[in-house]
Amino acid sequence: MNSGLSIVMPVLDEAETIVSVLQGARRACPGAEIVLVDGGSTDDTVAKARGLPDLVISSPPGRARQMNTGADAVFGDVILFLHADTQLPHMAEGAILDAIASGADWGRFDVRIEGRPAILRLVGPLMNARSRLTGVATGDQAIFVTKAAFVRVGGFSDIPLMEDIDLSKRLRRISRPACLHSKAVTSGRRWEANGPLRTIVTMWALRLAYWLGVSPRTLAEIYGRLKAR
Repeated sequence: MNSGLSIVMPVLDEAETIVSVLQGARRACPGAEIVLVDGGSTDDTVAKARGLPDLVISSPPGRARQMNTGADAVFGDVILFLHADTQLPHMAEGAILDAIASGADWGRFDVRIEGRPAILRLVGPLMNARSRLTGVATGDQAIFVTKAAFVRVGGFSDIPLMEDIDLSKRLRRISRPACLHSKAVTSGRRWEANGPLRTIVTMWALRLAYWLGVSPRTLAEIYGRLKAR
């Protein structure tokens, strides 16, 4: 029987990690509905996932679009948006439902970045501290929200970057997030691929530009050019 929690996972060419993440989500949230939203994978992501989620649906590519598509399809009253490179903490389902029962409209977990560079051990604590201070969450922190609050703020904006920050800012007008101390573990692959220091500086610069009013589409173009170097 569904607990009232639904997990929406947007994916695109995630064959290497999809099985372990789905299995981890099922262990952490045994009563949850799991909806996989594929954005047009060209590898065997969907084939490897077969039988693990409750529902697999297709969507035009773009994380915001995929997550909105998944949110429209779920049955649960609470939605957890989970990245395909993030493992949920033990007993995540109970922690989420307890937070909602205590009056939270939305929230997120603390995060730990997993990877070889030693500096990544500092990234997670800094992200968690910043989130507590600002009331803003990132997708790496496994954002959860009541469906009522999600609908009330209009879901994710159809933007190519900063969709998690944008959603947080609108949800924050309703209430502050529940900041759960249990840690989601997310892959440091993008930090390793582009260099940890370069990635940290780039992401902080992009967020600053976003707060100063630069459009997400412009930021996505800048980010794409930086990644291509």
